[in-house]
Amino acid sequence: MDVQSIKRTFGIIGNDPQLLHAIEIAAQVANTDLTVLITGESGTGKDVFPKIIHQNSARKHGQYFAVNCGAIPEGTIDSELFGHEKGSFTGAIAERKGYFEIANEGTLFLDEVGELPLSTQARLLRVLENGEYIRVGGSKVMKTNVRVVAATNVDLPLAIQKGKFREDLYYRLNTIPIHIPALRERKGDIYLLFRKFASDFAEKSHMPVITLTPEAVKMLEEYRWDGNVRQLKNVAEQISIIEQQRVINEFTLERYLPNKITTALPVLFQKEDNAEGVSERDLLYKVLFEMKHDIAELRNTVNELTNRSNNNNNISTSYIEPVAIEPDYAEIMPNEEVIHEVHEIKEDHQPASLSLEQNEIEMIKRALEKYNGKRKDAAKELGISERTLYRKINEFGITA
Repeated sequence: MDVQSIKRTFGIIGNDPQLLHAIEIAAQVANTDLTVLITGESGTGKDVFPKIIHQNSARKHGQYFAVNCGAIPEGTIDSELFGHEKGSFTGAIAERKGYFEIANEGTLFLDEVGELPLSTQARLLRVLENGEYIRVGGSKVMKTNVRVVAATNVDLPLAIQKGKFREDLYYRLNTIPIHIPALRERKGDIYLLFRKFASDFAEKSHMPVITLTPEAVKMLEEYRWDGNVRQLKNVAEQISIIEQQRVINEFTLERYLPNKITTALPVLFQKEDNAEGVSERDLLYKVLFEMKHDIAELRNTVNELTNRSNNNNNISTSYIEPVAIEPDYAEIMPNEEVIHEVHEIKEDHQPASLSLEQNEIEMIKRALEKYNGKRKDAAKELGISERTLYRKINEFGITA
């Protein structure tokens, strides 16, 4: 089956080269028994590709099961996949077949495979290597002949570095990789998909289909679409049911596109692993804290250069106070409560204002409390040296 036939059969919309390449790989690998790992962001349509592989394989008359590994509790995932014996745990009133047993001679799609606990990963690796497994609470080795297709939106190499995913399992799953591009990477397909979703909804709801003005189409294509195809479909259906006008301009469309300003923050605002629980307000204080030191260093440098010039040339030079150019925090942090506090700080033009000093003290205290008084960790959290933190503790009389 060629790519165009597959697109028609499975309702795939789009002509992006990356998408077409992914379909080609799925079709080529279908007649083998190689394990396939499908990667891509949430909402890109990864669940369609295992069906393409299954329907174009010799196993198409066998069972096809899709298992969402992230939706099954850790305590029952082994039972779901491998089955259990009667009495193996509380509530096991009878033996149960797992998906590897039920899908024998068929295809098993393991969605969100990156969410599997490590103990289950070890069991899965054994099945992939030799087709053997043991039911929970059992001792008999059982065999299965299942084609496994896995998918994840997790960065598995990063998960391996963090000890959350087995490296050997990753390479076993990643025999044939298929990457599904994000919607923002296939801009030429965005309006095609929107028209398809709007048309389908209009037909189902017995209403006229909506259309977009050229300006609205441009806005649609320039939007980031973090939720990918799933988000685009939701927007098309929301507009179709809510708006009375059938021609949608950019101003109307904008109301249905979440504001992305808050996610376009500088690198400083990105949460790190050791910054869990830090609020946006804390991060804003951190920016101001660092700006105060930068401005103070700039003032000292200018004073030093000015004095040096006066001494060397014996010329009376008027000193101009450097002006700190402050960023527009309203664009960075549109939360009304935080903006109000920032404007209050900006109204006091003294770099070492009392309010800023209090915020500085509060930030230091919070960091020390978070790390139980460990100054090294607290300094790292604040983005300053341990020596600077020690000096600030003494300067402000902070008791750790």
